[in-house]
Amino acid sequence: MGVRNGFVETIGNTPLIRLQAASEATGCEILGKAEFMNPGGSVKDRAAWWMIREAERVGAIRPGTTIVEGTAGNTGIGLAHVCNARGYPIVIYMPDNQSREKVDILETLGAEVRVVPTVPYTNDMNYQKQAERYAESLDSAVWVNQFDNTANRLAHYESTGPEIWEQTEGRVDAFVCAVGTGGTIAGVSKYLKRKRGEIQLVLLDCIGSALYNFITTGNPTMSDGTSITEGIGNSRITDNLAGAEIDWALQISDQDAVSMVYRLLREEGWFFGSSTGINVSGAIEVARRLGPGHTVVTVLCDGGGKYRSSLFNRAWLAEKGISPDLPEDAV
Repeated sequence: MGVRNGFVETIGNTPLIRLQAASEATGCEILGKAEFMNPGGSVKDRAAWWMIREAERVGAIRPGTTIVEGTAGNTGIGLAHVCNARGYPIVIYMPDNQSREKVDILETLGAEVRVVPTVPYTNDMNYQKQAERYAESLDSAVWVNQFDNTANRLAHYESTGPEIWEQTEGRVDAFVCAVGTGGTIAGVSKYLKRKRGEIQLVLLDCIGSALYNFITTGNPTMSDGTSITEGIGNSRITDNLAGAEIDWALQISDQDAVSMVYRLLREEGWFFGSSTGINVSGAIEVARRLGPGHTVVTVLCDGGGKYRSSLFNRAWLAEKGISPDLPEDAV
């Protein structure tokens, strides 16, 4: 693959991995984009670099500029890596419902982390709004604004989508993806729909989010309940998600996501986070609806190491009423 020059040139060009049990159970090719193999460990590395790159391009960032962002973790980790590589200090606001491991990683990377109470986006003390106000208070700072900064979806239009098309040699029938900011599904969908309009783009949502209802009814009303999945779901339609070419949506329960994560670990050796559990569960359901012989692509978002205290903690799961054990009728 040749020599890559530094951290940012190592982002992207991740392989597609055939998920064996899922493919065999459905008669389809179910392929996962191995985004956990990005240098910062997640799909968010792409958005992090594109957002910094675009800010540099327009002159918003100069030497000494402080980068500020509100994040559930992975975007912050990607940004911290990129900022170290580019020489920028970074301040991260994070809600207190995220895993301790993410805070530890960010602090190890040199980020200043401000963990704040978890409140809805409509509340002025929401972590994103606090990040915006703090950036405005500094003489030289950029609030990255991953949810509404469309350089996020541009990353996936310019890199993830073309990679999927090339790696499948154009033989992709559906792309399915869980959504937080909306950047991944919006960018990939825009690219793939321009290559072949018949490709199905399916949004996957967790419980306690408004996105499933938005796609199915046109109204972003919140579904009942809450989810343990970090960084997935939203109460509003972001600028990244607005206008995305999405055909339909599925809602995936926490139990199904957790069962899938543990199954991938025990049966195939993969150590993933819960968003990947949503994605693989959704990919299997989409494959079953399409029927045998189709190719379904999804995203393997990040590794499981950042969730040892939660997703891979049996006592923590039991408090949430979730079992890591596979149901007897699992296929």
